[in-house]
Amino acid sequence: MTDGIAREYGSRDIAAASMKIALTYDRTEEKQLQAEYSKLGIRTAAVDYGGEFSNSVMKIIERAVVSSKREGVIQECHVEEGAVAGATREALTQIMPKALGLNVGGKIGIARYKNHVSVSIFFGIGLLHLNEVAIGLGHRVV
Repeated sequence: MTDGIAREYGSRDIAAASMKIALTYDRTEEKQLQAEYSKLGIRTAAVDYGGEFSNSVMKIIERAVVSSKREGVIQECHVEEGAVAGATREALTQIMPKALGLNVGGKIGIARYKNHVSVSIFFGIGLLHLNEVAIGLGHRVV
């Protein structure tokens, strides 16, 4: 992350933070990583999701926005909600070719530093134990 030296973070750093949050194994690891990022001024949120992909797109976007507000990553205003929704939609479009018609399960990670907002989606995609994995990433500036 950092060696204790204060610095500014850009879109690459915030994208990496959202991806790391999405790749945490459990809530304990997730909360620990959130605390570390918080010390650096990076706000994060994560939410699990599972279900059939085609019918779930709106639910996934809603969960990303709601968890972002709940964790204080964004405020309740159109601009910030729209940024998370747009970045989530972008991340989903990257996963869509593999996921259409199949079940997905995994985690959505959201990170923000100043005006950079990034959403990463890590999903296992498939049927039974025959899973593929995919990561989608979206970024917006607020």
